[in-house]
Amino acid sequence: MKIWLCLLFITLVYGGAAWFTNQPQEVGADVPAGKLKSLSFAPYHDGYSPIDNTFPLPEHIEGDVRLLADKTHTIRTYSILGGLEPTPGFARQYGVEMIQGGWLGDGPDGNRKEITALIQSVNANADVVKRVIVGNEVLLRNDMTVERLVAYIREVKQAIKQPVSYADVWSIYLKYPQLIKEVDFITLHILPYWEDEPVAIENALAHIDKIILQVQAQMRRMGENKPILIGESGWPAVGRQRGLAVPSVVNEATFIRGLIRLAEHRQLDYNIVEAFNQAWKSHHEGVVGANWGLFSTSRQAVFPLTGPVSERPHWPFGFAAAVLLCAVVVAFNLHKLAVLPLPRLAALLALLLLMSLCLSHLAEFLWRTSYNTWQHSYAVSMVLANAALAAGVGRRCYDILAKQPPAPVLAGGLRLGYLAFMGLALYQSYILAFNGRYISFPVEQFTIPALGIAALWLCQQLNRPGLSGHKLAFAPLLGMVARHPYDGNIAMLLALGIPALIFGETANFMSGGDFIQAHPQFWQALPVALGYTLYNQQLQLWLLCVLSLIVPFLPWRWQTALALPRA
Repeated sequence: MKIWLCLLFITLVYGGAAWFTNQPQEVGADVPAGKLKSLSFAPYHDGYSPIDNTFPLPEHIEGDVRLLADKTHTIRTYSILGGLEPTPGFARQYGVEMIQGGWLGDGPDGNRKEITALIQSVNANADVVKRVIVGNEVLLRNDMTVERLVAYIREVKQAIKQPVSYADVWSIYLKYPQLIKEVDFITLHILPYWEDEPVAIENALAHIDKIILQVQAQMRRMGENKPILIGESGWPAVGRQRGLAVPSVVNEATFIRGLIRLAEHRQLDYNIVEAFNQAWKSHHEGVVGANWGLFSTSRQAVFPLTGPVSERPHWPFGFAAAVLLCAVVVAFNLHKLAVLPLPRLAALLALLLLMSLCLSHLAEFLWRTSYNTWQHSYAVSMVLANAALAAGVGRRCYDILAKQPPAPVLAGGLRLGYLAFMGLALYQSYILAFNGRYISFPVEQFTIPALGIAALWLCQQLNRPGLSGHKLAFAPLLGMVARHPYDGNIAMLLALGIPALIFGETANFMSGGDFIQAHPQFWQALPVALGYTLYNQQLQLWLLCVLSLIVPFLPWRWQTALALPRA
């Protein structure tokens, strides 16, 4: 009974903290009538991808248009080919208007097919297609010259009656002001998260407003006064933090509702990117690229357009799974736990439940952010590896608290487990350092290993009289008689990954074109870029995980210099 009452108390404490941190948050005024002006529309379901030439089926398009009919007045498409030909018919059926796009950049033959199909479709569906966009970020990708693009724009303008535009990031319109004269309306992509100098959510709307005023000033200098469409703007719900820009569900909802207010204030039209999360984008843009939608890939709402928003609305299910897992472990070890005095029992149960919560969150997060068979297999493998390590750490903590002699087999298993995680951390650190723009920091995958080191050390502190000669060192923590002479080599390589990661992250900011233009002098640019790097809270957590694996291998005099308490 003592054991179950103690576990119940710890569960209530953890549950209260989880309830408090997952309360719905106010994110701004409701979307008027719960309906947006326009949404980017790409009806790719799981298993379909333009990269693999597996295109949406007509029933996919119909279902998606029907779902969006009460969420948006307009949908913006990016092509008329690739299975999207039926879209205007379904838009007419469900009362949705269209901004029809024509995709350019697949070579002269592909461009010719697209332009021909675009003109035919627009003229055949003039009651549904209200505006047309010729090309999407063609100049940003350097797919063609501005002269060739202008020729396509003029061709389409002569063949249809609807207003015609070209869509690209805002800086392209300032770089090629001749585009302003060619189009009927200006289509700007303004994505604060992807800026060369990422913008915090608190400043995102002010950033957009500043850009709009810049473009309007450019038009006035040219004697033009054309409508502006914010053609793409949004915020990712999940993924890699960039400088000050933090992906989250609450931030996505906050941004979208704020953007609507700004657009109304400036009398601008807008299009939110995007309607649905796109699993195929993870191939090029990682987790963050796949999570810009109002709906998940399974067509479930990511957040509501009205009322408060919760970051993790389904947290009780994960919490319940963790409590059940912990209870099962306790039930199978009641006779062992009964010998522990209450303070040590409480410490061990708190650790077991905390590890169960970490494991539950890891399983949910990895599965939700896996988009193909390989990624799902990796997710399962990481959950199993973390579960095995958690079991070993829990057993080792029990042995310390119960003053049991070290078990050689357990020590050997823990050593191999930690060395495997250190090898993976080494790989992840260098990948992040040299090619990390779209790669998420794998903090969730290494929380249990890092927590395990801390838990083992704390258990030794509770048992100080019996382990008075031990320090925070790898071998004593795991119960090994002596440290293996080569175990520290991987820790040394992992330590070198820390400056490499900071250097790579900083260099990535400094290589951006807009960043260079804003900070042309190296010594002026360096502290700005370094500030973005060091502010990154996900990077900080990752470095904390890495350091937790490195510190047990440091010479004792270094541990003392780091102010680590003696055991």
